[in-house]
Amino acid sequence: MSSDPRATLAIIGGSGFYDFFGDDAITVEVETPYGAPSAPITIGQVEGRSVAFLPRHGRKHEFSPHTVPYRANMWALRSLGVRRIFGPCAVGSLRADWGPGTVAVPDQLVDRTSGRAQTFYDTGGVHVSFADPYCDELRAAATASLGDELPAHDYGTMVVVEGPRFSTRAESRWFAGQGWELVNMTGHPEAVLARELEMCYSAIALVTDLDAGLESGEGVSAADVFAEFERNLVPFKALVRRAVAAVEGDDTCDKCRVLTGTGVQLPFELP
Repeated sequence: MSSDPRATLAIIGGSGFYDFFGDDAITVEVETPYGAPSAPITIGQVEGRSVAFLPRHGRKHEFSPHTVPYRANMWALRSLGVRRIFGPCAVGSLRADWGPGTVAVPDQLVDRTSGRAQTFYDTGGVHVSFADPYCDELRAAATASLGDELPAHDYGTMVVVEGPRFSTRAESRWFAGQGWELVNMTGHPEAVLARELEMCYSAIALVTDLDAGLESGEGVSAADVFAEFERNLVPFKALVRRAVAAVEGDDTCDKCRVLTGTGVQLPFELP
């Protein structure tokens, strides 16, 4: 590996993804104008491609969803050359027929968070298009990689809640009543920050539970979520590996390059 490590594709996920890499992987410390990212970034080879891995919640899961340093994470990845990102994540299901172990490649996002730093544009009249929050090219690579190991869907609206608490039954019934399929705590502002830095981004979601409004009894527990994620981790990682292999090209796609060439004056230089 070069002494000046670079990667054009990144995975933001849980610690179970570390063994994507062989013994030649290296760890890079990156500082940003927004502080340190969640953890040092590991760079290694996946399917013949140099890939950066960043544990969203930190190496020891020390960051709750609302305290993840999202801006530092995205800035650090771009500064290493990353232009395309897969964001594997655990989600709750708002549909009884999308049970635990189901995989979905979301095509829409609803933000129900509050208080998170969700933009790099704290000054200047800069706005980005976000009607379609996920990159078409990365979604195509992910959906083409859906296998037979787990039930899978090539769409889904993911509503992102503030956390760290889970939804009440009334909230999850409300979300389901809107026709939304998935609920999560980390998908925003991750996706929009990637767009602001002109990086392609696609979530790949693994259902770990039926949300509270769909079940009676105790509702969702963190222990059950972690156990279900671990139970399906091997086939889920295989899917992400196939998606990495299916990605064509290294640069930001035209659709996600929303500001370059438009004449908009950014309040900073892109890293």
